[in-house]
Amino acid sequence: MSERIALSALEDTPSLPLQACELSYVVGERTLINAVDLTLLPEVITVLMGPNGAGKSVLLQLLHGLRVPTRGQVLCAGQPLTTAHRLRQAMLFQQPVLLRRSVAANLDFVLKLRAPEDRHAERNRLLGDVGLLDKARQPARRLSGGEQQRLALARVLAVRPRVLFLDEPTANLDPASTALIENVVRRVHQAGTKVVFVSHDAAQGQRLADEVIFMNHGEVLEQTAAVHFFDAPTTRSARDYLAGKLVF
Repeated sequence: MSERIALSALEDTPSLPLQACELSYVVGERTLINAVDLTLLPEVITVLMGPNGAGKSVLLQLLHGLRVPTRGQVLCAGQPLTTAHRLRQAMLFQQPVLLRRSVAANLDFVLKLRAPEDRHAERNRLLGDVGLLDKARQPARRLSGGEQQRLALARVLAVRPRVLFLDEPTANLDPASTALIENVVRRVHQAGTKVVFVSHDAAQGQRLADEVIFMNHGEVLEQTAAVHFFDAPTTRSARDYLAGKLVF
């Protein structure tokens, strides 16, 4: 079976809810993720927050299958995470990873696998969404940092993921690129994709989140509606974090 046919056959693969069940990840004597239980529902944008080293990125990688848990498991619609599920997910990292090709060719590389009816139109739509249509023939490496991240976002969206993981994608970007990416993320969510967004920025969390998962020392301390988290966090660690204090 060709990759093109295989991707088409995944359309009916159930992906949600996404669950972590007693999920732990240990490296040497360090426990990076400690017995995490959580359920991610499709209806909300979930923002993961917490101090540096809290385990946010590691948890995201476990949920996406980039790391194998030491204990516990990840479930997609009640079934263990498989390659079929992972192909219905996508992940955007803090540092964009692009092909040494043109802007358009970076998208074509993904679109040829999915084979939309009109690849050219789909590519132009995606580039228009991230404000790069006028740079389609430009080498990707000549884009600014913000433009490269916007191209990386367009490329992960080209697979039409059901679950989109974003690991601090705007941490090093200018305000204009940050606002554009946030707007695209909202539209993607409204179109039916589950969004899980890691951010260290409380203001960004307030703009984007429907629910917040707050982590520290590899544990989930709070999972609650965003309005409750920002108005009345229940743990001292979260209160200190939102107040800009050191979190221990």
